[in-house]
Amino acid sequence: MLENNRFLKTIKGMKRLGGITLLLIAIIIITVIIQPRFFTAYNLRNILRWTGLFGILSLGISFVLITGGIDLSMGSVLGMVGAIATYLMTIGGWPVWIVVIFIIVLSAFLGLLHGLLVTKLHMQPFVVTLCGLFVYRGMARFLMDDRTQGYGNTEFGIKFLAAGRIPSAFWPAGEVPKFFQDWSIPMPFLLLIGLGIILAIVLNKTVYGQHLKATGRNESASRFSGIHTDNVIIVAYIVCSTFAGFGGLLFSLDLNTVQPSSLGNMYEMYAIAGCVVGGVSLRGGEGQILGVIIGAAIIRVLYNAINVAGVSTQLEQVVLGLVILIGVAADEVVRMISARRKVRESMALAQKALEESRAAAANR
Repeated sequence: MLENNRFLKTIKGMKRLGGITLLLIAIIIITVIIQPRFFTAYNLRNILRWTGLFGILSLGISFVLITGGIDLSMGSVLGMVGAIATYLMTIGGWPVWIVVIFIIVLSAFLGLLHGLLVTKLHMQPFVVTLCGLFVYRGMARFLMDDRTQGYGNTEFGIKFLAAGRIPSAFWPAGEVPKFFQDWSIPMPFLLLIGLGIILAIVLNKTVYGQHLKATGRNESASRFSGIHTDNVIIVAYIVCSTFAGFGGLLFSLDLNTVQPSSLGNMYEMYAIAGCVVGGVSLRGGEGQILGVIIGAAIIRVLYNAINVAGVSTQLEQVVLGLVILIGVAADEVVRMISARRKVRESMALAQKALEESRAAAANR
């Protein structure tokens, strides 16, 4: 019975992945028909780069969403960490590797704080992370004195993580063949794929991943089953904030300048939108890493399509809101259909059992 349930869930997941993949392909085809220059090497590289940057945020927050929680502070964590990293590497003169370790530890600590407040003080995730949204943004502005931080012309090897491309990086400057110069893959997208593979293994092949999904489906039942749900949730928030901090480093390197008051504004919404479109349920318990990556790609392709089609960029947030609304509505419709089917199956089994008992009684 358990194996049968797993098989049915796998089939359901494959159908959902197929659906959002077809949606992505349809959006691309329609955009190319409207504006053929969409399908240029430069534009596609740009889409892959932004998909990588925002997709990393979606990967991080997906673990929190699967637990049934939410993290509204992700954009502010990103902005604060990005500003601190820029300051320490330029004005502070810290070695790059020490800065990277410092911001990862700082981000993980913030996630630990969120997880403890949610699990030990039983505070609502919405309240905890909403407060974090304001606190971290204010701290970024205070620590940097609201001044723009920038790398300038300073060359840091770590910039390759945001600006590098593979395989063109294997050739000396000025000697890259034109084909590889045009079609090399941006590093942020490769990082997204690499991190996605790691999280997919954690989610699908480890005990923690199974406990994560179980906690999202029913936290109380999971706790009575012996799962340390508090630890599961705490780790999810640590993963989320750590990915936000790493994203802050990448965004600061990509933009080359950081404005503490604006970097990361609304980025948590893009991350959540990528997850919702990718099949992660806001109710918790459901989600696939590949779906999150495809969902993040859909959000960036839609944004790019608006630009190349000549539509006002002021409609960007309209599209984002509609995407989230449609994604949540589709999830609710699927849940209702599934619930009704289960009710019908239960009634059929009960009816069959009743008929069998009556037949047995008649034979006596």
